[in-house]
Amino acid sequence: MQSFEQIRSHVGARHSLRTNDPYLISFDLTLDDARHQGIYLAEMDDEDGQKYLRISTPIGPFTGMDGLRCLRFNWEQRTGYLAVSDLEGSPYLQLCENRPYALLTEAELDRVITELGALGDRLEQAISSGGDSF
Repeated sequence: MQSFEQIRSHVGARHSLRTNDPYLISFDLTLDDARHQGIYLAEMDDEDGQKYLRISTPIGPFTGMDGLRCLRFNWEQRTGYLAVSDLEGSPYLQLCENRPYALLTEAELDRVITELGALGDRLEQAISSGGDSF
């Protein structure tokens, strides 16, 4: 995949897009037990101008979170990492993955979306006593 338009076309054929902006799309990934997880895809550039795709999913409000526990979780992960970004004006814990376009295939994109969505949902359940807010 060489452009965000190719990514948009691929994802849009599989999911109903909630957000469809020039460099940001989002959708709800359907999981087991009728649960869902919001997935966000955004284009990023590195210092050399190379294009990256950020795949992210909100986990929950960062308020009251233990930053050390989040960093230990990051250390143990093979896929995805935790970050904090604003969602509706409040800091939220996000599960993220960045992939260079040059190495991104349709199959890899689908795999990362599925893996991050499922892991994000498990983390959301762990911090919200089984809730499904995102």
